[in-house]
Amino acid sequence: MRPFRGLTAISGVAGLALMLSACGQGSSESSGTDGGEAGKVQIVASTDVYGDLAATIGGEAVEVTSIINKLSQDPHSYEATARDKLAVSEADVVIENGGGYDPFLHGLVDETDKDHDYVVTAVDVSGLGGQTGESAPPEAGDEHAGHGHVEGLNEHVWYDFETMGKMAAVVAEKLSELDPANAATFETNSAAFNEDIDALVQERDALAKRAGNADVAATDPVPHYLLEALGLHNETPADFLQAVEEGSDAAPVAVKETQDLISGGTVSFVAYNEQTEGPQTQQLRALAEEAGVAVVVFTETLPEGQDYVSWMGSNLDNISTVLAA
Repeated sequence: MRPFRGLTAISGVAGLALMLSACGQGSSESSGTDGGEAGKVQIVASTDVYGDLAATIGGEAVEVTSIINKLSQDPHSYEATARDKLAVSEADVVIENGGGYDPFLHGLVDETDKDHDYVVTAVDVSGLGGQTGESAPPEAGDEHAGHGHVEGLNEHVWYDFETMGKMAAVVAEKLSELDPANAATFETNSAAFNEDIDALVQERDALAKRAGNADVAATDPVPHYLLEALGLHNETPADFLQAVEEGSDAAPVAVKETQDLISGGTVSFVAYNEQTEGPQTQQLRALAEEAGVAVVVFTETLPEGQDYVSWMGSNLDNISTVLAA
């Protein structure tokens, strides 16, 4: 059984907006470093999603710095600071997403000549898109010019529960190599985390059987792996989603197609990412609310005070509520 979590209140019929978050325990540090605590393994993660994972596995034996740790920050456009570079230079383990999602951290790893054996790349671990991170060969994927996304890859792999279970095992392995005295603790924590992941997978798969292959719309591809695993069909035009990912305005024809999709009464909800919102996506949200279509808010980083398991569990609860409405 996964831990109890509070449910975000559901209000309004025409503008059903569910913030996918829950009561949990935050565990990653703020951005930057003041020098690591003696005797602890120093870990730098690109976002607090991976920082939370690292702290969960490492416990009291690690000190974690998460560079992106606020909902107001957009990992796609983040520019590293001198403080970030210092943190990476002092890190024993670096955890990045890869796939062009967090190139600022990839760059800092290269600039500080970190040991690539202790750079954990989630996209590589996932196996969902081939090798694209530190261990990838030069030909492993083309990238969109100017933005760094690997062609044909949805890089938001933390929305795939199985990937996070694999990540826990890899992080435990790296920590055990660096701190053998605490290896048993790391393995125990990894096993406990994977039990929680297994519970999420079971709940997700049960919800998929009730989802009825419903159609949905999205303003961003961030929840792709979760929606796909639930058997939900994202009918949003690919050109619109790509434009949002690249931080540009979608072409008028793509916007019109997306507007028609939302107002047409065929989608169960609109998946909305506030961290990449702009005038076009805000207009789509308003359109959905006017049409009485539920708006489910997804984020790329942890809501304040939440941990990964409770956050993703709340996602499932809220999607279930919307589909049952």
